[in-house]
Amino acid sequence: MTPTHPTDPTRPARPTGGGASHLIAVAGNSPGVGKSTLCHSLADWIRNTGATVDHFQEADILTRPAFRPVAEEFAAGAQSVRPETLITTTRAYVTESRAAGIDVLVTDALIPFVPSLVAWGHDEPAIARVLDEVSTAVEPTRVTVVYLEDDPATALRRAIDREGPDWENWYLTKLAASPGTRSVHDLPSAAAHVRHETALTHRLLAATPWNVLTVDVAGLDALRTAQHVRHQLAPLLNVTP
Repeated sequence: MTPTHPTDPTRPARPTGGGASHLIAVAGNSPGVGKSTLCHSLADWIRNTGATVDHFQEADILTRPAFRPVAEEFAAGAQSVRPETLITTTRAYVTESRAAGIDVLVTDALIPFVPSLVAWGHDEPAIARVLDEVSTAVEPTRVTVVYLEDDPATALRRAIDREGPDWENWYLTKLAASPGTRSVHDLPSAAAHVRHETALTHRLLAATPWNVLTVDVAGLDALRTAQHVRHQLAPLLNVTP
C-alpha cells in the first residue's frame, strides 16, 4: 500500500495566487470497495485543516455546469460520451475551480475514466491517449489518484449485500449492454472482467505523470482505510494525518 510514483513532500499543496492546487481522484477497481465512503471522509478531513474543498460526488457528472456537455450527450440518447467531451469538460471543471480559489478537489469515480471508456469499446492505446490529454488538460493542478482495490468477487458480493438483489440485475444488465463489456452475463464473468480492467488500469496509470496510491482494502474497514490514505496524503498536502 505505497504510492506507485515517487512524491516530493516538500512541495506546497496550497495555492500561491490561484486555487485548485491538488486534485485527489478516488477510484475503485470494483463496486463495493468503499470509494464513496472514503471520499466523504477525506473531504471532511481536508476541510478541517482549513483548506477549501470541493467534493465531487459520482452523480455530479450529470449536474455540474462544467459537465453539462456530458449530460447533454446522455440526454440525447447517446450510449457513450465522446473522449473529447470528457477532456474538455474536465479542463473546464478544474479551470473553474482554480478561478474560484478552491484548494483541493476530491472526486469520486471521475478521473481516470477507465471503466467508462472500456465499456464504450475503446482499446488500450485509445484510452492511453485520452489519459495523456486529460493530464495536460488539468495542468498545473497536481493529481493524486487513490485507487482502492479488492478481490472482485468479494467486492461485488459486498455491493450486492449493500444495495440489494435488484442492484445485481442492474449492474449485470448494464455491462452486458455495453460494447466493451458484452462478455459479462453473470457474477463470475463480471468478476473476470473487473480483474482484466484492474490490470489495464494499473498499466495506464503507471504511464501518467500523476501520483498513484494503490490501496488493497482486503481486511480493512472504512476507518482503517481512511487512516491509511490520510497518512499517505498528509505529506502531499502539508498537513497532519
